[in-house]
Amino acid sequence: MNKLPWKSRSLAVVIAMVIAAPALAQSTGDLDIRMRKLEAEVTALQRTVFPGADGRFFPQQQPGQPSSIAPGSPASAPSTDMLTRMDALEGQVARLTSQVEEDHNRLEKMDARIAALEAGSKAPNAAPAPAPSPAAVIKTPTPKPASKPAPVAADPSAKRLAAVRAVEKPRTNDAGDDEYSYGFRLWEAKFFPESEQQLKLFLQKYPKHPRTSYARNLLGRDYLDDNNAHEAAGWFLQNYKLEPKGDRAPDSLLYLAESMRRLGDTQRGCVALKQFSSTFPAEASGRLKTQYEATRAGLKCN
Repeated sequence: MNKLPWKSRSLAVVIAMVIAAPALAQSTGDLDIRMRKLEAEVTALQRTVFPGADGRFFPQQQPGQPSSIAPGSPASAPSTDMLTRMDALEGQVARLTSQVEEDHNRLEKMDARIAALEAGSKAPNAAPAPAPSPAAVIKTPTPKPASKPAPVAADPSAKRLAAVRAVEKPRTNDAGDDEYSYGFRLWEAKFFPESEQQLKLFLQKYPKHPRTSYARNLLGRDYLDDNNAHEAAGWFLQNYKLEPKGDRAPDSLLYLAESMRRLGDTQRGCVALKQFSSTFPAEASGRLKTQYEATRAGLKCN
């Protein structure tokens, strides 16, 4: 048990003196002297517990306060007067005791809250690994793709959850390829937030997998289809810079031009489109011909 605070110890002393006063008094005069001393000590204690001398806590007559007894009224007997003062002291002590207990409880709760806050502030914080940011050869704005999987929207509907769960995840001997393929299937089913989360998870778990060029490019396609061209441009540029000869480097450079077109940045879009046609002429006239011509028509480059 902790020691009582000084206010509580003072109250205990006052209460003991109040209880012991009748037994110690040898005469009415001695009792009156002791009673006055007790009243003075209780008044001093009241001013400490209740600064400002609020009248709600000082019902007894204060020094210098005019007497409430009308002139000519018969004087009360000494014993009656002594009992009245004793009753007043007992009431004051009870109020003081209650207030001190309330203050003590509030302080204990405050100490508990402070201890909880201090414990929380000392908890270790996991710092996310920063996404790679290679120097851009093509001068385009480089959004910062999140290094951690973005959480799926809170409280999705039961119908959407059931539809997402219906997308089967492959189970082969290549766990990394299974993770990528699952993200592709989610994108194909137009579950864009879920696909983004899955593809980022794949890149975190398998950063050296042969499918990384596919995953970063598909993340760009995912954001582009989700009407977020700015975020898409960041992933396309990052993929081209990290793996300029990767399987999906041509796609990322071409879709970077498309992202700039959707953002209304014709100049940078044309720079990316020219870089694509000069670096990957076979794709410009073959596999990616349709997308190349559509993007070029939309940009109207000189």
